[in-house]
Amino acid sequence: MIVNKRIAHEYEILEREEAGIVLKGCEVKSIREGRISFTDSFVKIRGGEAWLCNLHITPCSTGTGELDPKRDRKLLLHKRQIKRLSGILSQKGLTLLPLKIYFKKNKAKVELGLAKGKRKYDKREILKRKDIEREMRREIKERGRFG
Repeated sequence: MIVNKRIAHEYEILEREEAGIVLKGCEVKSIREGRISFTDSFVKIRGGEAWLCNLHITPCSTGTGELDPKRDRKLLLHKRQIKRLSGILSQKGLTLLPLKIYFKKNKAKVELGLAKGKRKYDKREILKRKDIEREMRREIKERGRFG
């Protein structure tokens, strides 16, 4: 399982959805080896189909033919899921992002997240809260040791 770690910091995840992904054989091998980058990747809906864009999958050394590492890859979703997501995405400020890629019964799956961007002050507030919790745990640990 390969997880997009930056998403939790940059976005607030409102909803999650699982989708299949259409890949070439060489790409499957690269994903199994963990040679993938989520940087700037997103999902676009066009022509009644969902497409995963800008996902960088490093080509494996044994692959024949030249594949573009950042090519658009088709996502396998039901029509009603695509229509619902398309309607939701038409709202301002929402985007569909890949959260993680994993294998389920030897099929490559991608977990999509309906995300809303966090504001700068929200990020700062979360970091402050984490610092306070860390300090509290440290204090409790120290009291247990010397108390």
